Amino acid sequence: MRVDVANLKQAIVSLLGTVDLEPGEADAVSRIMAEADMKGISTHGIYFLPMLLKRIDAGLVKVPTQVTEVSESGALLHLDGGNGIGQVAAERAMGGAIEKARDFGIGMALVRNTNHIGLLAHYSLMAAKEGMIGICLSNSAPAMAPWGGAQALFGTNPFSIAAPGNGEFPIVLDMSTSIVARGKIRKADRLGERIPEGWALDGRGEPTTDPSEALKGSLLPIGGPKGYGMALFIDLIGGMISGSSYLNDVKTFHKPLGPTGVGMAAIAIDISRFMAPETYEPLIKEYIQQLKASPKAQGVERIFMPGEIELSREQEAASAGAEIDDDVVATINGLLSDKHIDVQLRGK
Repeated sequence: MRVDVANLKQAIVSLLGTVDLEPGEADAVSRIMAEADMKGISTHGIYFLPMLLKRIDAGLVKVPTQVTEVSESGALLHLDGGNGIGQVAAERAMGGAIEKARDFGIGMALVRNTNHIGLLAHYSLMAAKEGMIGICLSNSAPAMAPWGGAQALFGTNPFSIAAPGNGEFPIVLDMSTSIVARGKIRKADRLGERIPEGWALDGRGEPTTDPSEALKGSLLPIGGPKGYGMALFIDLIGGMISGSSYLNDVKTFHKPLGPTGVGMAAIAIDISRFMAPETYEPLIKEYIQQLKASPKAQGVERIFMPGEIELSREQEAASAGAEIDDDVVATINGLLSDKHIDVQLRGK
């Protein structure tokens, strides 16, 4: 069903109010989860909330979140996420990177010891809104084997990069280094659906269209060995160099196996150090126009910029409501009722 965005955020904040979060933390989680659902990235939206609550109740996510500074030097910032809310640590990191970029032209923050940070585009867009290039990357629990291997050692290890657009919309890429995010495999398994060929291998390293077998095996990387190489370096930077967990030491958020040990990196680059805004803005507008006006392949009506489809969904959701799976609505409404909260997700 389509759920009013204010209603969606109210439900998230209300449920987070039952655990020991500070108001700013609940606000960050609600904004970022709602943004994911509005963009149509349901695997990172309110669907994730019950898992977060369970981990907090089990003491596997520490709240209130205590993000501490490990070190600071020049354009660099090193943070410890305190095994708290990932969205809180990631916003602190990108905010710090943006401040550094104002001073030095470029800023970089690494975070160790955090958890699932949700929609990566949110953080890269923080920089784009400030007239900067934003880059965000994060490692995750093993889901993908090294190229030629059969054992999952890398996460889907997503990254996002964003730049200011032509005033109408920013340009933003947000992608996993696997062909699909593992959340889509879990969703297919939950709904009893098959997955397309070429998405995953089973535990024996054989191709499979069965999502339950895929969850026992590994996802395939984008571009074969190229995606494998990208996943490796994201794990190296976000995980090992940050001082966080890496390879199969990263724990899944979906099972109570212990702290996840996720690491992430946030980078901001101040475009104005290379090109004045009054020069950049007409150039990027012309750049976008050239791409969109270029000849289309047969059967194609429109060329989209990275992130444009998600932005159009977000704009539609602002008025029509965010699309939420019926089973997720039922789960959230059940939690709200169980905790005697006088709020329910309702169709718009």
